[in-house]
Amino acid sequence: MRCLLDTHGLIWWWARYPKLLGTSAYAALNDPLNDIFVSAATGWEVATKNRTHGIDLPVKVEDFEAAVADEGFITLDVTMSHAVHAGNYDLPHRDPFDRLLAAQAELEGLTLLTCDKAFRDFPCKVLWD
Repeated sequence: MRCLLDTHGLIWWWARYPKLLGTSAYAALNDPLNDIFVSAATGWEVATKNRTHGIDLPVKVEDFEAAVADEGFITLDVTMSHAVHAGNYDLPHRDPFDRLLAAQAELEGLTLLTCDKAFRDFPCKVLWD
């Protein structure tokens, strides 16, 4: 399976909080046959929230890219088609990070690992529980 890990899932994974991860998401993350992607948009979101809210992160923002690679996860760059697709969703959900992750999951055929119920409105496959 090819999965895109949402921001909260990545932070919980790094913090080693398996009880916060859904059973299916945890299994997907631990299956060596799965490809786990982390969006560049997640790096943007983490850096933004760290700067504006001072969130406690298990990884320094400056080490984010290396930490993703150290987990064996694959960085997914944001393309123009991802950005345009995210902007064209005719949905009330306005979070730009969520819209971009949904667009990436949909266009790249990835299963989004997230507990965020807002993604139910987007046309992408979601897995968590």
